[in-house]
Amino acid sequence: MRPTKGRANPAQSTQFAGLTGQLKGASNPMRIVIDTCILVAAARSKLGASHTLLSKLPNPGFEICLSVSLYTEWQAVMSRSENLPPGQDINTSQLFLQYLASIAHLQEIHFLWRPFLPDPEDDMVLELAFAAGCQYIVTYNRRDFRGCEALGIALISPAEFLKQFL
Repeated sequence: MRPTKGRANPAQSTQFAGLTGQLKGASNPMRIVIDTCILVAAARSKLGASHTLLSKLPNPGFEICLSVSLYTEWQAVMSRSENLPPGQDINTSQLFLQYLASIAHLQEIHFLWRPFLPDPEDDMVLELAFAAGCQYIVTYNRRDFRGCEALGIALISPAEFLKQFL
């Protein structure tokens, strides 16, 4: 899914302002999954690594991957009043999520391994990462993803990702 020509970018006049980068074109970008906690952190502070990471999207060096189930979780979590950026409403948040979906690689998942992780609700993130061939899950919740290394998927914080790759 890619943005259509002339599509307005909802990130430009909100708390999410500056969260879009310039796509310069690259072959075979690294694929990553962004855990929901990263969106929450980015919405709460423009100064943190989560916000900086999202501001690099789209990026020729990496591509976010998304499944229907993760997108549904993003919508539910980012619709809660405590997770909305200051002064913004649910509609603005949903427009930003739609923008992220428009630049993401949409991955279908044809298998389930549940439960595999200590927190069964995180299995959908791991299943997405594996199905999409992702190298990393970007998260602050390392404890919840213990065991994913056995599948060749590493955990990395936004700050670590920025330092290592951008």
